[in-house]
Amino acid sequence: MGEFWPVPDTLGYLAGTWRVERAVRDLASGDEGRFTGTTAFDALDGGGLLHLESGTFVWQGVARPAERTLRFLPGAAPGTADVRFADGCPFHDLDLGTGRHVADHPCAADLYRGEFTVRDAQHWRTVWRVRGPAKDLLLTTDYTRTDGT
Repeated sequence: MGEFWPVPDTLGYLAGTWRVERAVRDLASGDEGRFTGTTAFDALDGGGLLHLESGTFVWQGVARPAERTLRFLPGAAPGTADVRFADGCPFHDLDLGTGRHVADHPCAADLYRGEFTVRDAQHWRTVWRVRGPAKDLLLTTDYTRTDGT
């Protein structure tokens, strides 16, 4: 088996509940934070998945509740996904067919570059590098399936 685990159906793979552990590093200041929580990918009416992430984010010693919502819709090609923000605005495409995918998301003067890697049926990771005039961040998130599917 190679370094990556191919996924022929991105949405089918993601469906379910995952434990989330995210390390956040500000490469300019050296500050570090951590998010821990869960992500549920639940079926949307009409196809796709609703991504609901909730947990606790600790930054500079202060813990705060944190959450986000995304929509993972069927992509243009079979087995892929079109990832959208909660308001429907485009975020990035996602194709886990080879077990690895790189996506860019320009946001004002910043560029978010995400690398998605699938390790096996129970584990996947995202690494987002965020660069811009006021940002130099590295966000590494590990997902572990919790629902046994």
